[in-house]
Amino acid sequence: MKLREISEKLHCRLEGNPQIEITGVAGIEHAQEGELTFLANRRYAAALRSTRASAVFIDEEFTIDRAPGSPPLAALRTANSYLCFAQAIEFFYQPPRYAPGIHPTAVVAPSARIGKEAHIGPYCFVDDNAVLGSRAVLHSFVTIYRDAHIGDDFFAHAHAVVREGCRIGDHVTLQNGVIVGGDGFGFAKLPDGRWYKMLQSGPAVLEDEVEVQANACIDRATVGETRIRRGAKLDDLVLVGHASQVGENTLLCGQVGLAGSTRVGKGCVLAGQVGVAGHLTIGDGAVLTAQSGVPSDVPAGGLYSGYPAVDNKQWLKNVAAVNRLAEMQKTVRDLEAKVERLTQALGGQLNDQ
Repeated sequence: MKLREISEKLHCRLEGNPQIEITGVAGIEHAQEGELTFLANRRYAAALRSTRASAVFIDEEFTIDRAPGSPPLAALRTANSYLCFAQAIEFFYQPPRYAPGIHPTAVVAPSARIGKEAHIGPYCFVDDNAVLGSRAVLHSFVTIYRDAHIGDDFFAHAHAVVREGCRIGDHVTLQNGVIVGGDGFGFAKLPDGRWYKMLQSGPAVLEDEVEVQANACIDRATVGETRIRRGAKLDDLVLVGHASQVGENTLLCGQVGLAGSTRVGKGCVLAGQVGVAGHLTIGDGAVLTAQSGVPSDVPAGGLYSGYPAVDNKQWLKNVAAVNRLAEMQKTVRDLEAKVERLTQALGGQLNDQ
């Protein structure tokens, strides 16, 4: 594909030879001649000097400084180089397509309703009264429990599970091993100390354009529902506890855990290994940095860190203070020693009098 074609399709301002033939895309440090790369983070600006790529998506404010003897580097100027790079990948790579039909090893209940052009792969199971939308793909070993309702253009990778009565919208993707609607962690304590299992009667609901990455679990609710709203993305090994709510376009990164009845607003980012106690509210647009532990509500737009999670600026001060603890401890010991010596000296003077 000519560089000119890419610039026109993605509405970029082209600097350089429009006839360059682009054969693929790659990261800035690994790109070779004929490949297209991107720069979105100033940390990698030095790599512009030596990259072997033929062209780069780059924001308007960046200056391209090439090392002496390096080949020319064309620029595709854009306000969002990362997004353009993501879109350019689709010019050179298309994921596999799956022909409509039901594999002979799949088991589909007679009462299940299967949409047109759906693909049901090897060893899948679709239970009674389940509904599967048009162009849905169940790759292999996928299980859809009874009374589950799934929309159009659904894609479930191998070993994904959708439990009974759960509802899934259109354009939803479940990566390998995802479980939607597994039992919530609900137990009542008996007088003799044993635990009595509470029935988990409420479904999990995933709205349109949700994607759930590998081995994540979205628990069903004891009563009511667990809901993941439109456009939210859940990373690998995320746990959403029973009756929780996740807002539109929110990101839950790897190993995030939400205890039961947590409410996360729209447009939030919970970075890796964030843990949120139950029955809390995270306001719209809040950001929780990696490994934060959240014991109380977080306001809309807040940037919180640490455990217990506090405002990020306060956390930075706390960390700076902790890093000086050894020095402060030495200072205190020195002061204690001086006070001890002064006390002894004054005591001696009093005794002489």
